[in-house]
Amino acid sequence: MTNPTAAILVIGDEILSGRTRDSNLHFLAGELTRIGITLREARIVADIHPEIVAAVRALSGKYTHVFTSGGIGPTHDDITADAVAEAMGAKIGHRADAMALLQAHYDRSGLPFNEARQRMARIPDGASLIDNPVSTAPGFTLGNVHVMAGVPKIFEAMVASVLPKLTGGPPLLSQTLRVDRGEGEIATSFGALAAEFPDLSMGSYPFIQNGAHGTNLVIRGTDPGRLDQAMVKLTRMFG
Repeated sequence: MTNPTAAILVIGDEILSGRTRDSNLHFLAGELTRIGITLREARIVADIHPEIVAAVRALSGKYTHVFTSGGIGPTHDDITADAVAEAMGAKIGHRADAMALLQAHYDRSGLPFNEARQRMARIPDGASLIDNPVSTAPGFTLGNVHVMAGVPKIFEAMVASVLPKLTGGPPLLSQTLRVDRGEGEIATSFGALAAEFPDLSMGSYPFIQNGAHGTNLVIRGTDPGRLDQAMVKLTRMFG
């Protein structure tokens, strides 16, 4: 069985300018691997409406799931919801259930539920809300696109809300062998092993430690038996 696939679209000028370091890609990749959904692509786009629209359309047509991060707050540059609505052919407006959640939240906080904060209740028609136990303002799922906040703590909470609803495949397993040789020394034999096991993914990751070159050889796959077979041969080659 082929596992479902996914992409992440990280949205925000602050990521591209280097002002903010993204951690959401790393977190999502680990969580998807755990439940058997294969993350195939990651993109980062600026806060530019047509570029977000184009990216969402391209990714949603190519992968089983698309996860977006960023751009659903209360300020003028939070344009992700509108862009996703356009990309998916949906109208957008203030949703009564989202408005009620936010109204109650700000009432409890003693803060005004002003026009800016009401922007966070603009949800495309046909979308389902994604729970936000951290700050209440919901994300949403429209078709195969899951729209979530960029703040890591909130993003992680939203991912935890979404993943139980998704169907994955067998978890992706991995094993690693450290070899104290450079890639050039092991490339031919390692390539031959990869050709022998086309159902597994094999990668080499070089490092330099105390001035000496080495390589971590990683084998990934969903079949533990095949993974063990390949690792036995790899260890005989270089162990």
